Amino acid sequence: METSQKSVTDIRFVCRGTFVHSTAEEALQILEDALLGVDSKGKIAFIGEGTDLQRLSESFGFSSCAVTQLGQHEFFMPGMIDTHIHAPQYSYTGTALDMPLLQWLNTYTFPVESRFQDLEFAKKVYTQVVKRTLRNGTTTACYFATIHTDASLLLGQIANDFGQRALVGKVCMDRNDSVKHYKESSEESQEETCRFVKELLNKKYPLVKPVVTPRFAPSCTEALLAKLGEMAKNNKLHIQSHISENLEEVEWVKELFPNSESYTDIYHKCNLLTDKTIMAHGCHLSDEELVLFRETGAALSHCPNSNISLCSGVLNVRNVLNHKVKLGLGTDVAGGYSPSILDAVRRALDSSKVLTIQDPEYKTLSFEEVFRLATLGGSQALSLDERTGNFQVGKDFDALRVNVAAPGGPIDLIQNEKPQILLEKFLNLGDDRNIVEVFVAGKKVVPFSEP
Repeated sequence: METSQKSVTDIRFVCRGTFVHSTAEEALQILEDALLGVDSKGKIAFIGEGTDLQRLSESFGFSSCAVTQLGQHEFFMPGMIDTHIHAPQYSYTGTALDMPLLQWLNTYTFPVESRFQDLEFAKKVYTQVVKRTLRNGTTTACYFATIHTDASLLLGQIANDFGQRALVGKVCMDRNDSVKHYKESSEESQEETCRFVKELLNKKYPLVKPVVTPRFAPSCTEALLAKLGEMAKNNKLHIQSHISENLEEVEWVKELFPNSESYTDIYHKCNLLTDKTIMAHGCHLSDEELVLFRETGAALSHCPNSNISLCSGVLNVRNVLNHKVKLGLGTDVAGGYSPSILDAVRRALDSSKVLTIQDPEYKTLSFEEVFRLATLGGSQALSLDERTGNFQVGKDFDALRVNVAAPGGPIDLIQNEKPQILLEKFLNLGDDRNIVEVFVAGKKVVPFSEP
């Protein structure tokens, strides 16, 4: 049992039932008939056994009558973490998946993103994507916005209003854009990023922070990349970008940066690889590049739906984990057509099995391992694991109440299954109908109460 003694009036609510989460030692830990208390600041105050109810109620000053009891087919799990999602692209998600990456960007993405100077349009799309991801159980999202500062600030406001934990990035790109009016000068990009960071920090949102966001090396001059690295270092900010998504892109990067040893080396020279960096994809990174990731503490976001949908490549997750590189899952909307991390879990398992088909000696990922990537792994990748990712005393209560037998839901239970089977069925078959409640920092944010 873990406890953190609180005053009599400090407990917000207490739940009893099954809790499933990951730890550094165990990909899946199941706590049956557990008792978990959340304090008035939204942090986990204690985790104990249900049979210890009387002592805990006396120690923490809550009434045993006020305990929420989970049903037979219910459990709590940590909130899921989307380490890479393009919020503006939600406007066309589920379509436009007929081209490889670079052509896809020029044909679909940049024209759509250029529309986000219209704040009414931005508000409509950003409200929808925040609500959809929350309903799908994404308690933390790492968002790319667009080059438009005011619209990016609006995304931060909307995430805050709905109670989602979020990193929000104003995109920076000062070269190689084929769409008129959707590119900045290097000076403008720096100035507007400074304004974005300053104004978002001044909002003092408790759960929403800025992230420095060069789109990817081909869209930025080396001078801009270096300035963004300096800005992130001076302000201790998170950094996000893309790396080695498809082979055509990798070759293009070699042409654009002939003096760099590798794609990773470009970011490293510009101080953009830190322990608060998350890079999407990495399908074609060399072992030497993965060593540099580990040494700098930088993380990767595995986006299997997008990698398959745009025919970019298949990330060897086992190799990344063997190199001890931090790794989380991303939906990569809209290159990935689903805004649900449950989909990322399934596609990650599928991708691992494809590698096993190609090489029978390959060690396929287990569902327990991918469950950890969707929760604790994501928090580690975003350097947020001191605050969220599992049910450890002192962390924020970011959690999903899951009912595997939800009426009208997609799962049929044939017999009385144990919690591990219920979790596996939810990961493979479940959807938002099974997610009864969503909590972020102890606050119930789903079902919605409109801001």
